[in-house]
Amino acid sequence: MTAIPDDKLYDYASRLKNRVVVITGAANGIGRETALQLALYGAKVVIGDLDVLGAQKTVNDIESAGGTAVFLKCNVTVWEEQVALFELATSQFGAVDIVVPNAGVAELGTFDTVTFKDGKPVKPDTRTLEVNLTGAVYTTHLALHYLGVDRDPEADTLKAVVLIGSMDTNIIPIAARLFLAGIPLTPVPRIAGAIIYAATNPDPETNGVAFLLTDDGPVFMVPREEFKMGVYKMIDERANALLKGASGLGYYFRLLGDLRRILGKPIVMTGIALVVAKMYWDHRELLGEPE
Repeated sequence: MTAIPDDKLYDYASRLKNRVVVITGAANGIGRETALQLALYGAKVVIGDLDVLGAQKTVNDIESAGGTAVFLKCNVTVWEEQVALFELATSQFGAVDIVVPNAGVAELGTFDTVTFKDGKPVKPDTRTLEVNLTGAVYTTHLALHYLGVDRDPEADTLKAVVLIGSMDTNIIPIAARLFLAGIPLTPVPRIAGAIIYAATNPDPETNGVAFLLTDDGPVFMVPREEFKMGVYKMIDERANALLKGASGLGYYFRLLGDLRRILGKPIVMTGIALVVAKMYWDHRELLGEPE
């Protein structure tokens, strides 16, 4: 993964001036901040979101700062509504230059809990996958068309698709293993973002479009007044420590699974108990004696 130093983040931001950006899910969070930054550097922002009030506030804030933005209520799981979003961009501004499939939701429903109605299993809630995965596929597929509409092949224009990844794209084997063990579905579509990235010919030499995959990684809350140059170093150190821990967790998860298959559950559980007992004995002074 390419790491960009703090002082290089906006080196090419001037290329955004007068570019038309279609972004989904910009009513709040990462999408909202992205839209604000894009507009700050002169981009014309087209927002699609189900949160009407939040998206309109983003548009109002952009316009108050002197930028240009429009909004259309859009459910990214509905193909026709996404088509309407892209049509709005071309009719309003004449082209589409950058597409950001950002819309996403947290876990909706509980995949590993089966519910029943009239004695029969009820269909699981798959909205997490529909929004985070199918919605992103729809947006990317439309980008492949609209980025080329009325485009001058001789002109030096910026054309790009920016897919949103996750820290999970760095630990796909571990994430997949834990998913099978019952973790939420939320990160799975973000991992799929890496697959979409690889499957859509991300070579500007062949299709003229740059495909970018950003890994948002762990989220650390930093008060605005404390956000300054160098803060990314602190965040990177925390994130790297977290990823290292996740990798170690995956290793021991696989090791215990293998030992359980080879030796049987009773022996493995006995071994775990002995390890815990030894850890307690080695740190008994720190932990204190039981009363």
